[in-house]
Amino acid sequence: MQYRTRKNMKFQFDEETRRTIYYRDDESCIFCRWQYHMENKDPMLYRTKDIMHYINKSQGGLGVPQNGAVGCRYHHMLLDNGSKGLRSEMIVIFKEYLMQQYPDWNEDELRYKKWNFPTFG
Repeated sequence: MQYRTRKNMKFQFDEETRRTIYYRDDESCIFCRWQYHMENKDPMLYRTKDIMHYINKSQGGLGVPQNGAVGCRYHHMLLDNGSKGLRSEMIVIFKEYLMQQYPDWNEDELRYKKWNFPTFG
């Protein structure tokens, strides 16, 4: 079992952030709204909702509303596993959705930076 430590808490969506995202997205999958690749026959995968990271936790993606959206379990698996070759297309859709929600959205602000030194040259 993975425990939440101070180090990894910044990558998790806390309860308040999860509620914010569910409310913002009207508790519905951003991909199901567009009927995006709905060929799965198991309705339970569409009913089970998750919060998806735009920038993965493993790549330093923060647990902030600007880095997450509601996705059904099916679309979340498609996004994370990329086994059907749809990840790059889904990331574009995800990015456009977040940019609509947050006009000042900036992808660079969604990653954890331990050392934020200015670059020269």
